[in-house]
Amino acid sequence: MMKKFTLGTLALGILVTSACQNTSQQNEEAEKLATEAIEIHDEIMPQITAFNKHEILIDSLLQNLSVLKTVDANLDTAKTKDKFHTLKENLESATDKMMVWMKEYVADSTDINYQKAEVDRISDLKTEFEQVTYEAESLLAPFKK
Repeated sequence: MMKKFTLGTLALGILVTSACQNTSQQNEEAEKLATEAIEIHDEIMPQITAFNKHEILIDSLLQNLSVLKTVDANLDTAKTKDKFHTLKENLESATDKMMVWMKEYVADSTDINYQKAEVDRISDLKTEFEQVTYEAESLLAPFKK
């Protein structure tokens, strides 16, 4: 009877130890993913300041389209106005998505699938930030002094 108890206790001990190791490994993997998500966030977050400056410039340019037309008689003001509005919407959308991500993100979650999904989500946002930055630099370059 003593052997059964000892073997049962030993088996239980092995199961508990194995489960603890798996949990520890899962926590470690989730932490790595969380760190990756935050690093991507930290890389793109400062761009919001530039986005805000671009929006101010766009507002100024939209208010002064007639002046721009006098400087460049070939300027299609209707087309330019549409481009500025689209760019401003894209800048605002990217900024809003970042604010939502920061509000919703649970950095201390130990759910590996959740953390993987969030790394994907913030990576997609990084791509969007890069596209909007390129769009802004391309469109606004001629108007910057």
